Amino acid sequence: MARMLDKVVVVTGAAQGIGAAIALRFAQEKARLVLLDVDFKRLEATAAAVSARGAAALTVVADATEETAVDAAFSAIMRQHERIDVLVNNVGGARNAKIHEMTAEEWDFTIRLNLRSAFLCTRAAAKIMMRQGSGCIVCMSSGSRRGTPWTAHHVGGAAYSAAKAGIHGFIRDVALELAEHNIRVNAVAPGPIETERTKEMFEDLQATSEYSPHRLVPLRRIGQPHEIADAVLYLASDESSYITGVTLDVAGGR
Repeated sequence: MARMLDKVVVVTGAAQGIGAAIALRFAQEKARLVLLDVDFKRLEATAAAVSARGAAALTVVADATEETAVDAAFSAIMRQHERIDVLVNNVGGARNAKIHEMTAEEWDFTIRLNLRSAFLCTRAAAKIMMRQGSGCIVCMSSGSRRGTPWTAHHVGGAAYSAAKAGIHGFIRDVALELAEHNIRVNAVAPGPIETERTKEMFEDLQATSEYSPHRLVPLRRIGQPHEIADAVLYLASDESSYITGVTLDVAGGR
């Protein structure tokens, strides 16, 4: 039986990469999907792929780092569906630079994109889920929360690592806050994952650098978006009903 049958699932950053893979995986489980992103064109492509799998999809074009936009988006979701069962906070990214070259603007951009978006969307969803007396929130952390050798060596990644470590602390506290309302809050921490954005970089590193994830990840390969989607589905499903406040590594043993 479909694990997400008729559940309303909001996925942010759903236009491509891991976010799109999560949307498609939940579509297979018959969720009613809400796809949120700033990229209208790619978002519509994800929605079409979701619909092709027989699932309903509502698209919402919004900047998840803007308070007014987030509040308006969640109001629109409630007008359409009247509830939210699962929120997947997938918005993220970085403007990487070595620490001695990084600007304050680059630091602020990365922290805002990863942490502010998770805060705003979680706050909006939590109010709804508290009224329902149930819900599940999954945030995207990263193996980078402990530092990443290949990023540090080549381009620097202190801001991104700090942001993803922040997600770990964020879900720990919010899980404790919301437990009495029957709301579970967890995170998935991907290792190196091949997406449209990262594929070329990983190929270059494999060919040219000893600091390559192909060499430093115990399973000796780059992960795929569907492997992250499977982990998110697990944490959102009833199969993990006694799990909250946990960051699950999906990182090939790294």
